[in-house]
Amino acid sequence: MSLVAGDPLPGLRRLRFAPSPTGQLHIGNVRTALLSYCLTGTEGRFLIRIEDTDRERYIPEAVSGYLGTLAWLGLHWDEGPDIGGPCAPYTESERLEYYAEVASQLLDVGAAYRCFCSKERLEELRAAQKAAGQPTRYDRRCWRMTASEVEKEVDQGAEQVIRLLMPEGKSSWKDLVLGPQEFQNAEIDDQVLIKSDGFPTYHLAQVVDDHMMGITHVIRGVEWVPSTPKHLAVYSALGWAPPHFAHVPLVLGADHKRLAKRHGSGAVADYRAMGYLPEALANLIAFLGWSPGTEEEIFTLSELRTRMSFDRLQASPAVFDQQRLDHLNGVWIRRIPAADLASRLREFLPEADDPQLAQIAAMVQERIHRLDEVPDLVRFAFANPHPKSEELTGKLDPHIAQEFLERASALLDKGTGYLMEGLKSAAAATAPEDPQGAKRHVRECMQVVRVAITGQRVSPPLPESIDLIGIDVAKARLAEAMAVIAASV
Repeated sequence: MSLVAGDPLPGLRRLRFAPSPTGQLHIGNVRTALLSYCLTGTEGRFLIRIEDTDRERYIPEAVSGYLGTLAWLGLHWDEGPDIGGPCAPYTESERLEYYAEVASQLLDVGAAYRCFCSKERLEELRAAQKAAGQPTRYDRRCWRMTASEVEKEVDQGAEQVIRLLMPEGKSSWKDLVLGPQEFQNAEIDDQVLIKSDGFPTYHLAQVVDDHMMGITHVIRGVEWVPSTPKHLAVYSALGWAPPHFAHVPLVLGADHKRLAKRHGSGAVADYRAMGYLPEALANLIAFLGWSPGTEEEIFTLSELRTRMSFDRLQASPAVFDQQRLDHLNGVWIRRIPAADLASRLREFLPEADDPQLAQIAAMVQERIHRLDEVPDLVRFAFANPHPKSEELTGKLDPHIAQEFLERASALLDKGTGYLMEGLKSAAAATAPEDPQGAKRHVRECMQVVRVAITGQRVSPPLPESIDLIGIDVAKARLAEAMAVIAASV
């Protein structure tokens, strides 16, 4: 087994997204993935690595969900757990031998030590430190054990963890987003690197894997800044060069508090279910911490890969704007070809066949902001609405409403090409002389036909709605509506 970093080409960027499969991917997670994907550039390599060493929270089925979400967004990876690559395996639980070897090396050079303290003792220590107003950290009791004492505990099979021994002095680095950073190592706890179950913590696994996979840049949330000195200590103890770090700001809700469930759904899968296009969601997420420096707002992923740079990443928190997402989604719905829209509507209208989907896409493309709006707009195409008399007539006299429906049925004998013109002429012929009253009368007459055909006062254009269900079905619904009104008079 050789602990040698991946061998990327000179100057070639290698970035990774390493999620922990403990639930669903949320906006904040995907922002990290998208920035990593785009900042890889067109020549670099984007990796997916599964960090599944937190066995208590690990959800096996989450992995396929994560990969599916990333693929839906268009973040296609060059190496990963499903497709392999030169640095396989890409799942941490399959790489335990590497972490064990590195932990052994850290013990040998005195950069780590075995800790045998019980959970109860650690809880008592933290409680005492809190009561005294002190920072909570390990007191290095086991570091002070003699070699014979450690050997005795090991021989007796005592439960143990391996802790990092934070060196003296300072830790500093130039963050690609936040600028120069510096920490006093004396203020940093001795982090557990290998847990009692033999699995590594994030703090060891990500250092080992990033080194072995030749990762050149690490993009992660600003909450990981305080942990970076621990990681730098591991790199230094092993003589490894660390990657460049870019800590991106928090994602906030409209109330400028950290994005959470109270702001609505943050799970990307839920946005997909609500009818947002991946292009629109990716477009918005790209602006959560990045700016093109222009007034442009519409970008494809391929354009983002050529335009995005580290010097345009922003250090200030980003606000997730739902209204802007709705706007961008509408823009993207109108940008894609109607045939593409029809294909995407299939999961929202499983009852529709391909010709119907094509008709519906053409009908709604200029009217909607989300795909989940479509089923309500076209539910009349898959079920007879059976409207009641008062829903049909509205403010019209029932006799006038019935006569107008008869006129509409006669007009349909000639098709839908001149339907609207004929209906407006027929309505105007019975309208009062008052201009405002005439306008209301025409509108109410048109609504009678719309409700009779669709059961709705708001629907796609009437001729297209009739073409969708067919003239024979439309005439049958008009006849039913006339009978309903007649029965109520």
